[in-house]
Amino acid sequence: MASAWKDRFRYEITRAAFLAGLVCALAACEGDGRPSHYRPQIRDVTVTAVPLLTRELATTYPFLSADFRKGGVLDGKEVYAYVPDHVTAFEGDTLRFTLINPEDDPHTFVLPGLAVAMPPQQTVNATYVARATGIFHFECDLPAHKPMMYGELVVLKAQ
Repeated sequence: MASAWKDRFRYEITRAAFLAGLVCALAACEGDGRPSHYRPQIRDVTVTAVPLLTRELATTYPFLSADFRKGGVLDGKEVYAYVPDHVTAFEGDTLRFTLINPEDDPHTFVLPGLAVAMPPQQTVNATYVARATGIFHFECDLPAHKPMMYGELVVLKAQ
């Protein structure tokens, strides 16, 4: 008899939990009748090319002379960065890039579906629509900068 009572009690508790969950789920669906979907936005993003280790700095930091000499760790390279080097957007967003190059060296900004020259001491504008989710690599594709001048665009799923 006690076993039948326990079984009935478990059944009633399970049934009550199910009904409570169902009521909560239905209440969440009501709202104002409109679906709550993300609306793509226009995002203004400024990216600046920044020198970190360039040949010109060897006069300020004499130890760099050995690094830039033939066979040195920076032979044929200069270290630049993009600031910021990570950009986040949602699928469908339009990114209006302002690309600033205050340096006397040229750069590029290359992202899948977008390639922009960044002439010395100039500002360039470019527009990019984040059509797919994922992590997309951007870089300066000039051989002397490519291995170190890069960043990521993270495109999140819009909901």
